[in-house]
Amino acid sequence: MFTRFAARAMAACVAVAAGAIGTGLGGGAAQADEGIACLWAGVSHPYLSEVVAGGWTFECGWDGLSSHWFRGGRTGAPSTVPNPGAGRAPSGTFSGGALQPGTAYTDYCVGSQLIEGAEDVYEVVWGASGPPFWKAAAPIAQWRFDAGTGPQPSWRSSSLCYDGMLI
Repeated sequence: MFTRFAARAMAACVAVAAGAIGTGLGGGAAQADEGIACLWAGVSHPYLSEVVAGGWTFECGWDGLSSHWFRGGRTGAPSTVPNPGAGRAPSGTFSGGALQPGTAYTDYCVGSQLIEGAEDVYEVVWGASGPPFWKAAAPIAQWRFDAGTGPQPSWRSSSLCYDGMLI
């Protein structure tokens, strides 16, 4: 797992390498950083910017492969970004490391029992191959909802669970 320091060091190495390669093309280290941006709810945030969501701070950085949100400390500040929840696949809307409260989209079955997605907080992760996906990261009690918001119960019931499959 990368720390903020390691992420900044990696980004600096990438920037220096890109600057060395791009020197003949009028490029430089500053231009390399401009290409790094993180997505949160479909909005692009520049490298090293910080947002607040669910009672946590997040900083946009580089994990060596792609842009990534690095979670910082807890905060009592209200969210500075929209938090629509893990309501659809994160590709094209959230960068790795972003957290969102679960929704009916993240519902699943264990046997004939429905486990509501709203019971957990989900993080955007990358698998060995393929697009990013939501992975359960913490119980919903870890997410601080802003006033007037809260977890939404699923519209599904256990009757939609068959042999561990959500139908």
